Amino acid sequence: MTTKDFIIREIEPKDNAQIATVIRNVIVEMGAPKVGTAYEDKATDMMFETYQKPKATYFVVEHANTIVGGAGIAHLDQYDGNVCELQKMYFLPIARGKGLGAQLITICLKKAKTFGFESCYLETLPYMEAAVKLYQKNGFINLNKPMGNTAHYNCNVWMIKQIN
Repeated sequence: MTTKDFIIREIEPKDNAQIATVIRNVIVEMGAPKVGTAYEDKATDMMFETYQKPKATYFVVEHANTIVGGAGIAHLDQYDGNVCELQKMYFLPIARGKGLGAQLITICLKKAKTFGFESCYLETLPYMEAAVKLYQKNGFINLNKPMGNTAHYNCNVWMIKQIN
């Protein structure tokens, strides 16, 4: 199976239930807390609607007509600067290790640049080691404290990247 077997596209209303299942399954698989994470976000069940606002977009990864991953960007909540957040980036095992994460980060950052954002922030968990390595490999650097207020108080790895 190669990346040619996967399609990256903007989210559609019909994708809501599938991407919510992906997000929650990965959180459970990784042993992450259900509270203080995307697991309990109201937005997780309404991803299409959540990203229908200015300077926001969400992409899904599709394989054989099934959603197997996704990620999006939007303005960082409760932050005055020109910073977006890479949000809800999750992949089922079938989509991992194929370079799709790097592709999706690139797509999101290009879109963020067209929206005029200067940098991109993200939060994750330390035991999501593959994700942390992926972010570092794509130019994200660690921060000592969170920015904005995402309400994901259990996420204690904070990273940022300047958008070129």
